[in-house]
Amino acid sequence: MLQPLKVLEQLKARLREAVAQLPLDRDAGHASVILELPHGLSHAPDIPGPRFLFAHSHRGDLRAGYGIAGEWRAEGPERLEVLRAKARAVTADWQHLDPDETGFSGFGMLGLAASPAPSQPGDDDLPNAIFWLPELGLASHGGQAALVLTTALPSTLDALLTRWEPLLDRVVPLLEVPAQDPLTPAHLDPGDSTPDQDAWRDLVLSALDEIEQDRVEKLVLWRRLRLQGHRRFDLIRLNAALAYLFPSCQVVNVRLHGASFVAATPERLFTQRRDRVEADALAGTACRAEDADRDAEITRDLQHCEKNLREQRVVADAVSEALTHCCSQVEPPDGPRIMQLNNAQHLWSVIRGQLHPGVDVFRLADLLHPTPATNGQPRQRAHDWLRAHEPLERGWYTGTAGIVEPDLTGELWVLLRCARIDDRVADLFAGAGIVAGSDPIAEWQETGHKLAAMSTALQFA
Repeated sequence: MLQPLKVLEQLKARLREAVAQLPLDRDAGHASVILELPHGLSHAPDIPGPRFLFAHSHRGDLRAGYGIAGEWRAEGPERLEVLRAKARAVTADWQHLDPDETGFSGFGMLGLAASPAPSQPGDDDLPNAIFWLPELGLASHGGQAALVLTTALPSTLDALLTRWEPLLDRVVPLLEVPAQDPLTPAHLDPGDSTPDQDAWRDLVLSALDEIEQDRVEKLVLWRRLRLQGHRRFDLIRLNAALAYLFPSCQVVNVRLHGASFVAATPERLFTQRRDRVEADALAGTACRAEDADRDAEITRDLQHCEKNLREQRVVADAVSEALTHCCSQVEPPDGPRIMQLNNAQHLWSVIRGQLHPGVDVFRLADLLHPTPATNGQPRQRAHDWLRAHEPLERGWYTGTAGIVEPDLTGELWVLLRCARIDDRVADLFAGAGIVAGSDPIAEWQETGHKLAAMSTALQFA
């Protein structure tokens, strides 16, 4: 294997050759250079500044972005259509140079808050909706990896090398640093839960009354738990802990300013590959048990629990119905089966469809987000009730984020098992679906199991 210094020298030499071939004098558009890395990546470094990460341990996929080559924001009911127009203009005039024939390409990130309604974000918070092209990207899959450098046009060779070579100096040596071992578990001081258990009980009972009156079929309530660490949370170690504890989940880490939004989500909103789409319907939750016999018993109970099966059907039916608006054919749900995580297990179905021509990630996100798994059913009535009754704004919790390819296909994930992390303070978020038959105490306990996913990982960060 090449030594880190040798890798850096070779990348710089190839970069200089490639930049000289870019159409830098074009009046508009973007250009990307893709350079092969000597091996696949299991983690991505954390350097100051804007950054995002999407990593899935089981699949061996990683995408990370640093800096901003292009950024477009929107809010309100038309936010996805606004961003779609921007993205179409960008990708229509996006030049790619792949001298190593890696097969990788430039990529962007799409991220949305739970609600399109404008809010009053703080300086560290993420915008309501963003389409973001990173200046430096890392892509890894199947043991292969590439580094992607992207610029807006016009530019000059000297200007690009002045920016990009120091970026390589910062990032490339860190790619050879082994993943950091978890720290000794640290105690976390619990703060307040919002709502507290009494207010939660009242909220669940109000939701059940709404359901009993046949105004809604399902409502998804949530709570925030604040934890205080005794040391600054290390995001690299946190990502590694989440990947180890939840290898079948997508680890997400997004930062524009000071605070970071982190998730280890089991729920994919959809994957689009050309004219095919797959979407998850994840609803109905039970805990896990250390004893194998007891764990198997809990699984059997979940598979036959009418309340949980009804909750899952609501989501699967809504996803299937949404896909009929953009598909020539929608297959029946595949499931429900069981998705088992370390701390919980869920009923899970996959819905597949053949897309109409011209459908892209923005159209799919508009149709599918939010699903009844995170909002309720019917969608608008549930959304309106939650906006009126929830004690806090959700921000990006139960929003969606993921990678957008140059052809505007890609994959988005529902932002669950989340935390907003700032220095030693972590605000954790988790929710529960309320349907007829829900019990306030059981739903509170369910949110506790879900909060444990992030709180356990934070102990090792």
